[in-house]
Amino acid sequence: MTRADAMAAVRNPLAFIAARWTPTPRTVQRAALAALVMSVVIVVTGGAVRLTGSGLGCPTWPKCTDDSLTATSEMGVHGVIEFGNRMLTYVLCAAVGWAIIAARSEKPYRRSLTRLGWAQFWIVMSNAVLGGIVVLVGLNPYTVAAHFLLSSALIAVATVMWQRTREGDSAPRPLVGKAVQQLVWFLVTASALLIAVGTVVTGAGPHAGDSSEVERMPLDWENVTKLHAVLAWIVVTLTFALWFVLKAVDAPKGPLNRTRDLFLILLAQGVIGYVQYFTDLPEILVGLHMLGSAVTWIAVLRVLLALRERSAEDVEVPGSAQSGSAVGAGV
Repeated sequence: MTRADAMAAVRNPLAFIAARWTPTPRTVQRAALAALVMSVVIVVTGGAVRLTGSGLGCPTWPKCTDDSLTATSEMGVHGVIEFGNRMLTYVLCAAVGWAIIAARSEKPYRRSLTRLGWAQFWIVMSNAVLGGIVVLVGLNPYTVAAHFLLSSALIAVATVMWQRTREGDSAPRPLVGKAVQQLVWFLVTASALLIAVGTVVTGAGPHAGDSSEVERMPLDWENVTKLHAVLAWIVVTLTFALWFVLKAVDAPKGPLNRTRDLFLILLAQGVIGYVQYFTDLPEILVGLHMLGSAVTWIAVLRVLLALRERSAEDVEVPGSAQSGSAVGAGV
């Protein structure tokens, strides 16, 4: 490497890599999928920290203790679990970084993909800081809820990026009418509300995240759980209605298949939810329910994204007149 190359790599490493590497479309898709998978994994492992009572396994942040960056043998298994989850954040960062590099290096260049990758990066950084605050305030349930909701936002952006790697940057062409689109937006809104109320169920429920006395939300857990169940049934009903509407208007197979997939996922999630409720919330089922929440959210967003298509035209070329605008910025 010449001195000029070294200086270029330091000034703009992404441009330096992009000038020397052109990933295949499949590589870019895999990179985006890896970021999405890791965004789900970090939710599940974060749930494992709480469900094993390891939330304060590392009692401070950013170090694990005041004197040690890592967990010590005296901290036992709880310290290992909490510190291990912190280390997975670096794996998530690596996956998001790979997605950013792959998107930046794809030819022709697509600014919209790179922006989605950077959006994930900043959400991860924000959530890492928020995770530290969660520890410093002793697992305050409101910060724990915000931590989960920000993780759900990360999953949403990662899902959109994964979908966008498999389509072009031309203006989206709707595949269904406006009434169907509005129904799906009702479904998305109800699903987001379902997730939000789920965090309240967690904040008021018995799994506080540590064996010590941890503050709980001052709400009746039974009533909040019943509200969560009602919202779940609303989401199921909307999904069932959407499938019939799509059949009635002879919609393309894409929206139909994804609506069917969502309905099946909701049924499985509902079974887990009711079983855990009537069996006094065993940790393994609560963990599965958290995984189901992430998968359900992805499925809901995939239904929304299936309502339109984009051709592979009008991709952005760096240096062109087009490069100054956010081509394909819409969902």
